[in-house]
Amino acid sequence: MLKDRLGEVRRRSFVGRSAELALFRAALSARSAPGVIFVHGPGGIGKSALLAQFAALGQETGRSPVRIDARHLRLSPDAFPSLAGHRRPLLLIDTYELLAPIDDWVREEYLPSLPEDVMVVITGRHPPGPRWRADPAWRPLMQEVVLGNLSPDEGRSYLAVQGMADEALLRTSHGHPLTLSMLVDAVRRGLEPVSLEAVPDVVAALLAQTVEAVPTERHRAALEVCAHVPVTTEGLLRSVLEDPASELFTWLRALPFVAEGPYGLYPHDVIRDALDADLRWRDPQRYAELDRRLAEARLEQLLATTDEGERLRMVVDSIVLGAARSRSESCTAPSPTLQAFVDDLRESDRAPILAMTRTWHGAQPARTVEIWLDRRPEAFRVFRAPSGEPRGYALGFDLTEADLGVDPEVDRMGRLAPRAGEGVRVWRFFLDGEHGQQSSPSATLFAACQVLDGLTGPTPGVTLVAAYVDAELWGPTMANLDFWPVGEPAPPVFAHDWRRRDPEEWLRWMHGRHTSGSAAGAEDRVVLSQNDFAVAVRSGLRDLHRPDRLAGNPLLRSRVLERYRTLAALFAAAPLPPDLKNLVERTFLHPTTTQERVAEELHLSFNTFRRHRDQAVSRIVAWSWDLEISAGRPGSRGGPGR
Repeated sequence: MLKDRLGEVRRRSFVGRSAELALFRAALSARSAPGVIFVHGPGGIGKSALLAQFAALGQETGRSPVRIDARHLRLSPDAFPSLAGHRRPLLLIDTYELLAPIDDWVREEYLPSLPEDVMVVITGRHPPGPRWRADPAWRPLMQEVVLGNLSPDEGRSYLAVQGMADEALLRTSHGHPLTLSMLVDAVRRGLEPVSLEAVPDVVAALLAQTVEAVPTERHRAALEVCAHVPVTTEGLLRSVLEDPASELFTWLRALPFVAEGPYGLYPHDVIRDALDADLRWRDPQRYAELDRRLAEARLEQLLATTDEGERLRMVVDSIVLGAARSRSESCTAPSPTLQAFVDDLRESDRAPILAMTRTWHGAQPARTVEIWLDRRPEAFRVFRAPSGEPRGYALGFDLTEADLGVDPEVDRMGRLAPRAGEGVRVWRFFLDGEHGQQSSPSATLFAACQVLDGLTGPTPGVTLVAAYVDAELWGPTMANLDFWPVGEPAPPVFAHDWRRRDPEEWLRWMHGRHTSGSAAGAEDRVVLSQNDFAVAVRSGLRDLHRPDRLAGNPLLRSRVLERYRTLAALFAAAPLPPDLKNLVERTFLHPTTTQERVAEELHLSFNTFRRHRDQAVSRIVAWSWDLEISAGRPGSRGGPGR
């Protein structure tokens, strides 16, 4: 029969759940079975498939399985079997969430009326209600089983049964059985489901199977917020939706795929991804606006939090979740911190820090680290495992004159820095003892430290990161944080110029990169020292009518061009006396002859001409530098408002 063939295929496709099967076997072999085994988990997690395995195991041991699917029942007492005449019955009730209206009757009337040797298994999306737990008679007779995703090994076993071995399917599905099955089907249809965004039909089917009806648009908006942030609180909902939010938070809290944590509510991973991908596909503008408003609300939360550890946790959560759904490239997905944390340096950390540095980088870098351990112990941030043992470290500090002359790399960063008094934050070292500079909990914490410094600390002129050895590996990730290569490529130094993009603007830029995968002109931005800027201005004046040479001028990648568009427009706007403006016009902006001939036309000796020319160039350099470092600050001297 077709039923038998279908059953055989389903049995072959079933993998994992060894703990749940072991518990059920133990209950079958016990002298007195528990009154109820209550299995619950979100939609698509595999409850019905597990129930089918329980039925087969029960039958093998002499039980008489009787299965009830609440989707096919009328909600009345006569719809339930009495089990009279069944030898050692095994009652299996599926989709129990639909029986909520008669839950009291099932618990108080129906189940107690069954034969004494009955074994009952209930599966549903919701855990047992408070009345089950509050009843002193039921508490010892009930075993609760929370069903979660398949483990990576179980997921690989499932794919092997399907004749596939694609790790991307495991990452995208998070091991959620229904999602994994749908992605396998998508591959067989010739699609490439590298993410849920790539298969909107799968997303639609998944949400139809897992998310219950959403009562109103207000509730849908609350659900979209919950799917978009690491954790949701009532205050966050109120802030973003401009809604009293109490009713919405209570509704979210009761959803079977939403869990409660110490910091708020969060949805099941694959449901979160599906909801987020669906909104991004259905309404990109609304998605971008939600992302922007949530970024602002999260920043307000961050600034209102005084505990440093709590601030870091918030940033880490945002980094891990944001990177997973960002459309821009990075070196690798950041690792969850797994209870690792940031701490100050302890005297006992010295030996392990030096040992891991020698292991990964060699003796000379270890000697340099030792110098900084003596000179700036307060500048070290130690990444600790839950046990308290150091698993990695970073060295970052505000650069002063006293820090120069002891470390060639710090000296090099000093030469890349802006003019004196602007402030420079340098990150000199980073390492994870187990993973080096590959993705690790320490790497995620290090990124969080850099972001937190920019958002909450005294904003420096420039932050320079020379902690990474491999520019090719870390370049894309640093670009996602708006840090760009400066100076010589080896070893790499990445810079963010806070004079050009302050924390508020930086957040807006991050929002654009996150939602669209790019930010206008951002990849071309460079950070120049005052000396390099002056050289670029002089080169720009000289090469203004040589497009082949002008194309490589770093001024074309500076923020000052956002206002003036072209170097010619910038130079023409410089506030010069009429005689110098005329000289610049004839010499650089619209030259028609040699400089010697221009001197003659201006009735100047060539020596006097050169002196006036150099004076004009110096004024243009000073004015444009002042404009460059103050651009974007409302009311600043030389800024856009001038």
